Amino acid sequence: MNVTPHKGNLLIAAPNALNDADFSRSVVLLTEHSEKGSVGFILNKPSDLTISDILPEITKDFPIYLGGPVENENLYFIHNIPHIIKNSIEISDGIFWGGDFNILVDLLKNDEINKTNIKFFLGYSGWEADQLEEEIDIDFWVVSENSEKLPLFHIAGATIWKDLLMNLGEKYVIWANAPEDPIMN
Repeated sequence: MNVTPHKGNLLIAAPNALNDADFSRSVVLLTEHSEKGSVGFILNKPSDLTISDILPEITKDFPIYLGGPVENENLYFIHNIPHIIKNSIEISDGIFWGGDFNILVDLLKNDEINKTNIKFFLGYSGWEADQLEEEIDIDFWVVSENSEKLPLFHIAGATIWKDLLMNLGEKYVIWANAPEDPIMN
């Protein structure tokens, strides 16, 4: 079921990750993968913050997600509008990372971006060379193509993890249906 990871893939936290505070029940968009290491953003862990909490000059209530435990005081973003956010890096078809921050702020101020165009993160998920492959080998992650073309900018909560795990087959069904707190079983 696992495929070799490459940017644009989804990393689905497997049962071995259930006791990990940062990655339990996570779905991570892999934005970079090379022999030097890997970078991604957790798509389904919203914070209590919105963009206006970080940038007071912006009056939007765009949610901010917890992208991962690395540099979690820094703001990152993915989007689908590289034609207006210059210097973006393509992750995969129609999905881009970063770009000119000043242009982004102006676009937000002028109501030229909506929630279907962008997703913000505090922090990122990072792996050193070979670390991600080692975690995949011990069944911490299941690598999946984004073959269903998930609406990455709309993913809000826990159901996406369960839905993706259920699609992986019978081996994962029991874990997908397990309560978040095993004591509640």
